[in-house]
Amino acid sequence: MAAVKRSFLTGLKEYALITAGVLCYALAWIIFLIPNNLVGGGVTGVASIVQYATGGVIKVSYGYFVINAILLIIGMSSLGKGFGAKTVYAVIVASLAFNFGGDLIPHEIIRSLALDNGKLMCVIMGGMLSGFGIGLTMSQGGSTGGTDIVALVLNKRRGISPGRMILWLDIVIIASSILVPSYKPDGTLMPFVDKVMVVVYGYILTAVVSITIDTTIAGSKQSVQLFITSKHYEAIAEEIASGFHRGVTVLNGKGWFSKEDAHVLMVLTRKVDLNPLLRSIKAIDPNAFISVSSVTGVYGRGFDAIKTVEKRGSKSGNKTLKS
Repeated sequence: MAAVKRSFLTGLKEYALITAGVLCYALAWIIFLIPNNLVGGGVTGVASIVQYATGGVIKVSYGYFVINAILLIIGMSSLGKGFGAKTVYAVIVASLAFNFGGDLIPHEIIRSLALDNGKLMCVIMGGMLSGFGIGLTMSQGGSTGGTDIVALVLNKRRGISPGRMILWLDIVIIASSILVPSYKPDGTLMPFVDKVMVVVYGYILTAVVSITIDTTIAGSKQSVQLFITSKHYEAIAEEIASGFHRGVTVLNGKGWFSKEDAHVLMVLTRKVDLNPLLRSIKAIDPNAFISVSSVTGVYGRGFDAIKTVEKRGSKSGNKTLKS
């Protein structure tokens, strides 16, 4: 029963973080980017280009939803149904946020935060908020859709950095915006020189988003190693294995001061799970002795996978390990 409750709470936490990430992503576009007629990458970038070209007739939310519906089919076939469920949820929340967010947020707030601060500041602030939202969503096994899906598929199969892959896809999308007419919110056609500057701002935006994504994901994947000494080691080991679904290694030791035999538990887990794990240990044995240290690179079940890449030109079919 406790395991079921913990599983439910874990799922609830994941969806809550995905919601927060998606809202950050949508707010970045609604507040900082769209009001300035700025173009970014991904499906939202394509949808924004369509909105500018049609004078707002086809909203970002419509293009975003339709294109993502197609890409989701590709994502589910490669990344599994769990990914599909979370990403479908994220796409629906983002589409609703794009559709209603512009009406719910007062124009005075958008003007004070974005329009009055210049396009460069909007690019930096919008890029950081957007990248954080995408990274937070990815860290929970979901995606804001679009090129994120392509990036996660290639990350799973080839071990390519999601931020780097999104960067290259975005370069092509942003460059294509210069070929499409763009109308400002007041209905006037944007001059060609201004469109060239929009492309430059778009590349700056993409760099900020890419760095923020990788930083956010790297932070969520930090791992720690625990050594736990307790007379109730069996109960603690069972709680970690069944409640947190983490492996536990029991090491035989001897306390040199007490000259008594002891059992030491070695556990590897994500840093985000550390505090709940410590609380569970202390609930079983308040006198447990625990040491915690950060580790770099944990590979295996429940952690990162060691990618294998075929050597180019190899006739024997040997593989090269790539982390």
